[in-house]
Amino acid sequence: MGTDMKEKIKISGLSKKLGGRMILNGLDLTIYEGETFVLLGQSGIGKSVLLKHIIGLFLPDKGKIYIDSELFDPQDPKSLKKVRKKCGMLFQGGALFDSLSVGENITFALDHLRPDLSQEEKQRKVQISLDLVELEGKEDLPIASLSGGMMKRVALARAIVAEPEIVLFDEPTTGLDPIMVTTIDELILSIKRKLNTTFVVVTHDLYSARSIADRVGLIFNGRIVFTGSAPDIEKSENPYIHQFVNGIPSGPLTA
Repeated sequence: MGTDMKEKIKISGLSKKLGGRMILNGLDLTIYEGETFVLLGQSGIGKSVLLKHIIGLFLPDKGKIYIDSELFDPQDPKSLKKVRKKCGMLFQGGALFDSLSVGENITFALDHLRPDLSQEEKQRKVQISLDLVELEGKEDLPIASLSGGMMKRVALARAIVAEPEIVLFDEPTTGLDPIMVTTIDELILSIKRKLNTTFVVVTHDLYSARSIADRVGLIFNGRIVFTGSAPDIEKSENPYIHQFVNGIPSGPLTA
């Protein structure tokens, strides 16, 4: 990334313990405006915990997060509201409401993020977001009738409906078959071309990272141990990175 790129998210010295275990340990990371940044790492290593700090679902034990060069204080209601309006999030399990239809699930986000909009404006935005995820005309379908891939698309439509500046994806392809993984990756690329948005994608799927990333980062021992392009990570001589990229089961390594 060039020096003229604007910093969208800057994380400095972020630390977090959960259940007595250090999950994030002085983590530093900068994500630039308009890029798709993919955060890689083994399951349970802290990728989702990092995302939840960015959106204010977790409070850091130490460290600071800046969004658009402004310090984010999740304990300050004004700061939290401002960041939540800038961010959409696709949760790992989708987090859809089974009792609501497709359209009602997406409208739910607008009711909370854009209460100023009329019902007609909300309906129009719902239709636009469904078009973007290739589910046009499906707003009346019950959630229980959807396949896993369609649920991911509905969750994505809900994440983008309020036109956020940042979209956070927590394992968007987990639990999907290889064909649907490719479909979701292509959908992310398609939406990225149409929206002026910063994407942060958490995954352990190197194949997906190769497909969608402008840059990738690898987390290990609570810190970012690599940032660069997907091809560059495969050339790294770091033993942990080599182990992760090549899927080599091994004893503990130090980065």
